[in-house]
Amino acid sequence: MTTKHTVSVLVNNQPGVLQRVSGLFGRRGFNIESITVGESEENGLSRMVIVTTGDDNTLEQISKQLYKLIDVIKVVDLSSNPMVARELALIKVNAEPIMRPEILGIVETFRAAVVDIGPASLIVQVVGDSDKIDAMVELLRPYGIRELSRTGVTAMIRGSVK
Repeated sequence: MTTKHTVSVLVNNQPGVLQRVSGLFGRRGFNIESITVGESEENGLSRMVIVTTGDDNTLEQISKQLYKLIDVIKVVDLSSNPMVARELALIKVNAEPIMRPEILGIVETFRAAVVDIGPASLIVQVVGDSDKIDAMVELLRPYGIRELSRTGVTAMIRGSVK
């Protein structure tokens, strides 16, 4: 059965590591739905959080292939545990002054924030799971989305499990 998997990959913070990891996915025909990379809790190491789709066999193959890369330290399937996953989106939406109260109602409902106001537009920042971001985008679409930028998912296992 094909499901969405969120995988954490701890890697050496070296030039070219992101290219090698993403290249591995491409060569094997695995799609990356999102990828985020940043410093980890350990000096010199970065954490990649990759969202991909496939069955359990696909995930096992991805894990084995990742461990063959010299800069990969640890691979964890976060989605096999209770996890916290968040994404950030910036949405620039058409917002003539007459329409702003309606748009601000949507922003408030989603506990989002207006981070920029222009003469005919607003930039809205929303943080949450991917479904929340998708829902906000769909509600703002009728007003006219000028630009949309999403970070991709970042995640951690809940509680004290490491």
